[in-house]
Amino acid sequence: MTELKRGTEHGARSWSAGKNRLFFGILAPVVVVDFVTKYLVQQGMRPYQQIDIVGDYLRLTFIHNPGAAFGIHVGEYSRIIFLILSLVALIALGAMYWSTPGRDRVRLSAIALICAGAIGNLIDRIRSEQGVVDFIDVGIGDLRWPVFNVADIAVTTGAIFLALSLWQEDRDSPGRRADDEGGA
Repeated sequence: MTELKRGTEHGARSWSAGKNRLFFGILAPVVVVDFVTKYLVQQGMRPYQQIDIVGDYLRLTFIHNPGAAFGIHVGEYSRIIFLILSLVALIALGAMYWSTPGRDRVRLSAIALICAGAIGNLIDRIRSEQGVVDFIDVGIGDLRWPVFNVADIAVTTGAIFLALSLWQEDRDSPGRRADDEGGA
């Protein structure tokens, strides 16, 4: 019985280690890339300077965004509001991480991406009253997407995969299948 218990504990630890490896293996590089790209933009460009990368379609445009992703702004208290919302989101995502089984790699990856983006932009909000450093500018002529950064890409990608994961879980849930079969 002791052997079985020891084996089960070891299995749980290795499962947890794999879960942590996946999560932090995504989170850490995204935070580093986000931080380094923002640093390079701040060191190499002046605010509002534009550098064409692929003609007019893709360019670097250095701005400070006092709001949230893609230019969402809620007035003079944007920095504080989005700082608090980021912390609340990270707490909620932490709870989701702990409740997600290690075998659900898509959901864990999605949570890691969202957390990495939230941390990247949170660092900017803490460091500067000017707001988050944004610099990726895509569009055609005057039809442009709001300027964004690596953290925004991570949050958006993670949110899409998290939504797909939750939708798939809902579709696969036993209660859902019984409802679908009963209605047919």
